Amino acid sequence: MTMYATVDSPLGELLLVGEKASGPAGDGVALVSLSLPGQKGAAVVQDGWISEPGAFAGIAGQLREYFEGRRTRFDIALADGLGTEFQRRVWAALDEVPYGETVSYGQIAERVGASGAGVRAVGTAIGRNPVLVVRPCQRVIGADGALRGYAGGVERKERLLGLEGALAVS
Repeated sequence: MTMYATVDSPLGELLLVGEKASGPAGDGVALVSLSLPGQKGAAVVQDGWISEPGAFAGIAGQLREYFEGRRTRFDIALADGLGTEFQRRVWAALDEVPYGETVSYGQIAERVGASGAGVRAVGTAIGRNPVLVVRPCQRVIGADGALRGYAGGVERKERLLGLEGALAVS
């Protein structure tokens, strides 16, 4: 069952999409997508999806804490099976970039064994990250320190890096 909710944020209204999940802590939701308004490739509510704001209360609380500067890591169940094997490797590398720090696309490519021409593929995989903010693709910048593309818009990337104290000097 696909559920969704919207959450207000300093970046605009976020669309959270999830699937019912069962785990050791009981029933909950596994996050499939977190989209920003106007985002390239953003999720769109589909017929048959169920609005379940209560199911996303824990995720909404963590996001609120993050935007208030009180949370540096998320503890959110993510849906399994999303993306290709390569995308999942890139996304796992993103998850390892610490709060308040940035890395280059080339550094991520090295971490996943795709240096050289693979940097472009890494950029594409990062651009397909379905859970913006939670999976910190905003922390990846150009080798020259310049902010590069962000599915939610470069101005939002800049705002997130500013929140984290990791603004790149271009």
